[in-house]
Parts: sequence; structure tokens; C-alpha cells
Amino acid sequence: MSFLKSPEFKVGLLVVLIGGLIAFMSMQVSDDPSYLGRSKKAWFLLPSAQGLVKGSAIKSAGIPVGVIKDIRLQDGQARIDVTVKSDVSLTRSAAVAMKANGILGDKSVEIFPGNVGDPELEDGGQILNVKSGGGLDDVMGQITELAGSLKEVSKNLQEAVSENGTDKHVLGRIVLNIEKLTADLSQMTGENKEQISQIIAEVGSITSTLDELINDESEQGFKSTWKHTMSRLDNSMKNIEEITTKINNGQGTIGKLISDEQTAEDVSSAIEGLSGLVGAAERIETGVDFNGYYLSEAKGTRTSVGITIQPGLDRYYYVGVVTDPAGVVETTEYNITPGGGGGNSYTETKTFKSKSTFTVYFAKNFFDWTLRAGLFENTGGFGIDYHMLGRNLKAGMDFYDFEKLQMRATLNYRLFYGLYLTAGYNDILDKKGAQSNFFGAGIYLTNDDLKLLLTRAPF
Repeated sequence: MSFLKSPEFKVGLLVVLIGGLIAFMSMQVSDDPSYLGRSKKAWFLLPSAQGLVKGSAIKSAGIPVGVIKDIRLQDGQARIDVTVKSDVSLTRSAAVAMKANGILGDKSVEIFPGNVGDPELEDGGQILNVKSGGGLDDVMGQITELAGSLKEVSKNLQEAVSENGTDKHVLGRIVLNIEKLTADLSQMTGENKEQISQIIAEVGSITSTLDELINDESEQGFKSTWKHTMSRLDNSMKNIEEITTKINNGQGTIGKLISDEQTAEDVSSAIEGLSGLVGAAERIETGVDFNGYYLSEAKGTRTSVGITIQPGLDRYYYVGVVTDPAGVVETTEYNITPGGGGGNSYTETKTFKSKSTFTVYFAKNFFDWTLRAGLFENTGGFGIDYHMLGRNLKAGMDFYDFEKLQMRATLNYRLFYGLYLTAGYNDILDKKGAQSNFFGAGIYLTNDDLKLLLTRAPF
């Protein structure tokens, strides 16, 4: 107990307390947030660290948020290591800018945390968005550049307005042109004094005539005519007022149209009906289908051109013209009697002739199936289609000309921009003698495609 009461112990305890208090106050007033682990580290590169001081404050929106921890050379550039408070959320889009402090060349670092929502910058990561400049040396460089420009301008101005002038600069040429213009004007006015005097006299005569016309107070003069015109205009305005009054009171056809609710409703209904009719017509989709395929048996190409009219998604109408190289098939049989006394043998020859026919039918869609019925190549018939692969592939069968039952199988595959390939088998039962496989292509253009082609046409 005597030790605790000794003067040496009391003096030592006082020194420890004062040192701790000084250390605590230093941590509180320091801008360095790295004490007690309350910091986040980052670094960036600058072409020059001139004006930056180690330990100086880093600000964000004018508020100190950290300090410069270290400044050293890295790869020929200045590496600036900084420490900021942990509550400053730095992202990968963070940026730093150099700000000038006064006119002595000192700089400070302004940090921008980055966009909210961007990935967070890792501790000790590099800030890539750096805006250098802002120091006194940059300002002096700009002033030097400005002074050079002013010197060049003053030199050009001096040359332009010199005693003999110069045509090397635009300003000099302007001065010379003005000098020539004034000389020409002086010469022209000197040589044409009499004509100029005559022009001035004629202008004076014209103004005198206008004055007499305006101030003429006779019955046919301007003042009387003007009064008469204003009187007629006043009467016209009265008539317009009477007409508008009758319309507001519901008199006449226009008045009933505006004031009578029943008449207005009838007109509105008629307009709506007409609008619906026009709208329905605009919603009708049309298309042009052109295709051709080669018949191997007839050794010719079958072509067809048709128009599709589709008033709705579930139905459409088709009208087309077909030119078939195997439209008419003529068969000739020859009887050959062998000389050896054997039985007779026969041979036949087919002749194919082209024929043009019409196809008109109505089609109805049922999910991926389509049923068609109508006129097929000048005869009654029907067809059925099945759509696959997102309606890019279509398999179809046609049945027509039931006297010589014609059956045709087709397979169409849509490529792009309306182009498609087609293949199949014609006259499957060979009732007509035109049995043949075929292969070809076609194009289908909608009304939108036709509008685009018409707008791009060169006429």
C-alpha cells in the first residue's frame, strides 16, 4: 500500500493516463479510418503524383472519407494507395478525380463510389476510372496555349490592317474587298450623279401619288371606298351571327345535327358502321403464291399463280391459274406381228400436251389440319393438309377429277422470306397416264411484302 501512495507511482500513473488520452484524441480527430480496423483499401495509377501528399485526406461529395496511405512508383507511373471508411460502398465502376487546392499547386483526391447495383470492388482492388488533371500546371498549360493562340490572332490582325494589307488571311481579304467596294461605290456615285438624282425624284413622285390616293375624300376615293367596305364587312358579320344563333337553337339541318341528340346518335352510328366496314377490309390479309416444279415423266415444268384472301386466322380463299405440261395425255398403241409366227406384241407411246386450268377453293383450319374444297384444275375436288415443325413443313393430299380419280401428294418446306421447296408424286393411281414424281420451289408474298416492294420500286 505504501507503493501505491508513493510519489513515483502517482507520477507514472498520471503520465500513462495523459498518454492514453492523447492517443484517443488523436484517433478521433485523425482522417485516417484505418484505426481499429474501420477501413477499406484500394489503389489507382496516375501519370504524375505532383501535388499529392501522403496522409492527405480523400473526399467524396466534399466530405472526408479516407486518406492517402502511400505513394510509390509502379511501371513508370505513380501508384496511389488509399484507405477509405468501411461504410463507403466502392463498386467496380468507382472513379477518382484530381482536384486543385488553391493556387499553390496542391491537389486532393475526390472519390466517387460508383453506380448502385454494380459488383462491389474487392478490398485492395484497383480503381480503373481515373480523371487526372485539375492542378495548377494544367491551368498554366491551358493559359500558355491560349496566349499562343492570342499571339497568332494579333499577328494576323496586324498583317491584315497593315499599310498595304495582305491576302494571306481571311480578314485581310475582307479588308481589301471592303476597300475595293467603297472605291467602286465612290466611282459609281460620281459617274451617275444625274441618274441617282432622277431616281430620287421618281421616288418622291411615287410617295406624293400615294399621299394623294390615301387622302382623297371624293366618293370614289380611298376613304369612301374603305368606309363602304367596312360597312359590308359589318353586315357579313351580322349574317354569320344570325346563322350561328339558328344553329345553336336547333333550327335547320345543321342545327338538328348539333342540338338534337337522336340525330347525332344516328350519324355517329352510321360513322361507326362505316368505320367497322373499313377496319374489317384493312384486317383482310392477302397473299400471292407462285410455284413451279418439274415433272420427270412429262419432262416439263408445271407452274401456278394464285391469290390467297384470308379474312380470318381460321379460313381463307384461294384463286389460281395452273399451266400443266401433262394436262392432256394421248396414248397410241402399236400392234407388232413377229415374222416367226409367234403371238402379237403391243407397244404404246404417250404424248403430253400443256393445258391451263383454274383452281378455286375454300379452306378451313382446324389446329394443325387444313381442309380444302372447291374447284381443282377445272374439276370438283377436295384436299387436306397437315402442318408440322411450327408450320414450316406441310404435307398435303389433293383428290379431284373423280372420273379419272387424280391423287397428288405434296410436301412443302418453308425456308425464309416466303421461299419454300416443294416435292411430291403426281397421279398416284396412274388413271390419267401422267404418273410422275416432281420437285420444285415457290414463293409466297403477303400484303406486307407487296407494300414493301411497291414502296421500294423505282417508279
